[in-house]
Amino acid sequence: MPKKPEVKLPSLDSLFSTQAERDDIRREKVHEIPIDGIDSFPHHPFQVKTDDEMQALIDSIKAIGIQTPVVVRPKSDGRYELVSGHRRKKACEIIELESLPCIIREMSDDEAIIAMVESNLQREVILPSEKAKSYKMRLDAMKRKAGRPSKNNVSPVGTNLRSDEELAQLSGDSRNQIHRYIRITELIPQLLDLVDNRKLALRPAVELSYLPIKHQQTLIEIIESEETVPSQKQAVQIRKLSEEQNFLKIKLQSILNESEIVRDKQFKISRDKINKFIPVGTSPQDIEDVIIKALEMWYRKK
Repeated sequence: MPKKPEVKLPSLDSLFSTQAERDDIRREKVHEIPIDGIDSFPHHPFQVKTDDEMQALIDSIKAIGIQTPVVVRPKSDGRYELVSGHRRKKACEIIELESLPCIIREMSDDEAIIAMVESNLQREVILPSEKAKSYKMRLDAMKRKAGRPSKNNVSPVGTNLRSDEELAQLSGDSRNQIHRYIRITELIPQLLDLVDNRKLALRPAVELSYLPIKHQQTLIEIIESEETVPSQKQAVQIRKLSEEQNFLKIKLQSILNESEIVRDKQFKISRDKINKFIPVGTSPQDIEDVIIKALEMWYRKK
């Protein structure tokens, strides 16, 4: 009976790199560089978590080593800056390895930003805040690399439009969606955390990003005390209050609580639960009026 051919599965390490990285590595020399001589990328927008995926990567490296070297660029002080491979580096630090297989590439600041973002956008799970910060970094770098429009370009914003379109094609998000993500980088960390935790949707988050920091801070206090987050309609109203210099806590509370009452028009209360408070035969409209008045009195007392 003929022997079945051995099927070689890809290592976990290879799953954390792109095809472009693997193609380049075949053409470049790998260097062993001490881990303590490699600095993280400045303002790296992607989180490196010690989670189940990290543990799986650690187990893989322990078993078969680093299969895909990280990419670094040389610094003027003789050290190296990590461009791609932050999770691999972290895993090796946890294992307490002394060196890391690296590909050394000469890159400008903008080239390094573009390469760093591209390698990390391959992740299966990306937080909205990570996507927002990385889109902003990459689009800014692409605009700088593109330079000013040529004399033959009649549109003064033509270069920016081309950068937007290119990033949209690379990322899979539309140009408008990219700018929505970039806009939420103006949120304070507490509001941005709500977006990451899927408690605050992207579109209302965009509206709230136009609030000055002091108004955002007031808003997060009310959100935490009322245990609710603004809907799209609420966010538009809140932004309007801020622009009209009419940003008061009582008005914010009114907006949030009003929408809580009307949020679900099909909300029902069992008649058995209210019979001991409201006489039998009371009309539905009268019952609603009594409940609303009771809630208003409760809220004022609170």
